[in-house]
Amino acid sequence: MATVQKAESIRNVMRYLQKFKNALVVIYIDDKIINSPLYSSHIKDIALLHQAGLQVVIIPGARSRIDQVLSAEKIKWEFNKNIRVTTDEAMPLIKMAAFDVSNIVMTTLAANNITAIIGNWVRSRAKGVINGYDYGTAGEIDKLEVNSIRSVLNNGFIPIFPCIGWNAVGHPYNISSILLAEQVAVNLKADKLFFIMENGGLKKSDFKVPEGVAVSSSGELAAMDIHQVDDFIDLNSDSINRNTSEINLLSLLRTAQDACNNGVARTHIVDGNVDGVLPCEIFSDLGSGTMIYTNNYGKIRPMVQTDIPTVLGIMRPFMENGKLLKRSEKEIEVQMNDFIVYELDGGVHACASLHVYPDNQAEIAAVAVDENFAHMGIGPKLITNLIERATKLKCKSIFIMTTQSADWFETLGFVPDTIESLPEERRKIWTKEHNSKVYRLK
Repeated sequence: MATVQKAESIRNVMRYLQKFKNALVVIYIDDKIINSPLYSSHIKDIALLHQAGLQVVIIPGARSRIDQVLSAEKIKWEFNKNIRVTTDEAMPLIKMAAFDVSNIVMTTLAANNITAIIGNWVRSRAKGVINGYDYGTAGEIDKLEVNSIRSVLNNGFIPIFPCIGWNAVGHPYNISSILLAEQVAVNLKADKLFFIMENGGLKKSDFKVPEGVAVSSSGELAAMDIHQVDDFIDLNSDSINRNTSEINLLSLLRTAQDACNNGVARTHIVDGNVDGVLPCEIFSDLGSGTMIYTNNYGKIRPMVQTDIPTVLGIMRPFMENGKLLKRSEKEIEVQMNDFIVYELDGGVHACASLHVYPDNQAEIAAVAVDENFAHMGIGPKLITNLIERATKLKCKSIFIMTTQSADWFETLGFVPDTIESLPEERRKIWTKEHNSKVYRLK
């Protein structure tokens, strides 16, 4: 069984390599991660992604480094709505700190045989005075030199963006690295936007989680569509005991949602304190962080011929322990039109079937979910889909046969019934040896 699991993991990696070959990935790295022991490991993973054929853009955060430099020179600053506000005397030091951090990233990439370029591709303007408050050296993004950035990418280099923008006459402004990452991803039409954060994991134990949000077996929120983000923020924004880290994560979720609403296919928030989090998030179905997406992630669809080996693999453990009747590849092929599957990023991880008998009774059967995805609520989604199908077919009754899952079906609205209630065709294959129980939808 261990070999089968290893093989499936390798297949997933190969599938995702094919899916994301030549994809454009924008990566924000919090500067607390740049100063952490795992930084060199994250850079090595980024180098491997680049070597695997993905186009990579990096935006390093510089807040801690700027704090350090300004404090050393005894220059005061404040934050207003999470925006650093300083006087003009601070700007040369802010610029130096931002480029220091970018140079660290460029040097570490060079140690991994990757060429990177630090550029001034950001045109900006002063944030100015808003409601009487002067934001000083804080700037807003006006324009990105998209053609120049694409030229760098097409030549096989990694562009690095310091958190500095310049106006038309060369005056520099301090801009938010997180918002810069979002705008770069939107303007370049990135396939993926990553935020590698300190303590960046969104865990079920820390938040109220709306129904339907995918949660990993380790308790992390694995994926949310852009509509679930609204529900999540509404549910958690009024928590009075929320700490700064969690408030920042809620703000980051909104940024991720905005990126997806403006054309980025997927945005990922990952915990930089976890080694290997970047390749795990890209090359596995559930990943290691939280993905915000627009569509085409998880869906139910009819089974096709090429799904049969995978469906058999999903069903095999349930057939071996007696939860499902044994079925051959040929038997599944004959009943293929009865089956639906649950597909996640191109991989099939669950199945179920609806068989309609001559007396117009319908049986839901062959319900099987890959144990690695059992926590995601896929089973009830399959049952609901088949109930809707039976309703459209005007079936007079829906039943299931089970040996070990009666409690689960009862939670879905099924109640015990008798063997005598079954269609004649189904009664003929019932055996005392297997002794399946009948449950019927109320």
